[in-house]
Amino acid sequence: MSSHRFDKKLAILLTSMPLSVLRPIAQHITTKIGKKHPHLFARLGTHTKTRYLIKPTNIPWVALLIPDQDKPIMRIYSRTQPPAHDAVIEGKFLFLLSMLDGASDGDALFFNRALSIGGDTEAVVCLRNALDDVEGSVAGDIADAFGPIGRATLSFLRKKEA
Repeated sequence: MSSHRFDKKLAILLTSMPLSVLRPIAQHITTKIGKKHPHLFARLGTHTKTRYLIKPTNIPWVALLIPDQDKPIMRIYSRTQPPAHDAVIEGKFLFLLSMLDGASDGDALFFNRALSIGGDTEAVVCLRNALDDVEGSVAGDIADAFGPIGRATLSFLRKKEA
């Protein structure tokens, strides 16, 4: 399946999921990651209150991450109504996933124009560095939180990246 066709199918699938379903899933993921990797948020220093907008370019929603060490928050919004934010990371969903998976270098993606950043660039660099310091794969940890279905989904998405 071509990348373009996959992007369309992914967008259709995610468009069919109501935000009321996606929001608790996103928060569940963030809480799990916060418990498993508390050092990830601690590494952000003064940027734990920064509002990061994660903006996949090929799906109909955006995510707002507030990596508060005590209570990390991830909220999902419609792409047409993004929330106020301090920094933005924008790129195709699979590129963003690849960074979380540790399979791609954020700097290389940025310089190849696969990702763009805006707003508080120091905060974005700090977040990227914190993710780079995680042992293993944050994407793998997210998949593990959903058991066999999560791991199978991540395996499928990894094949799409290749």
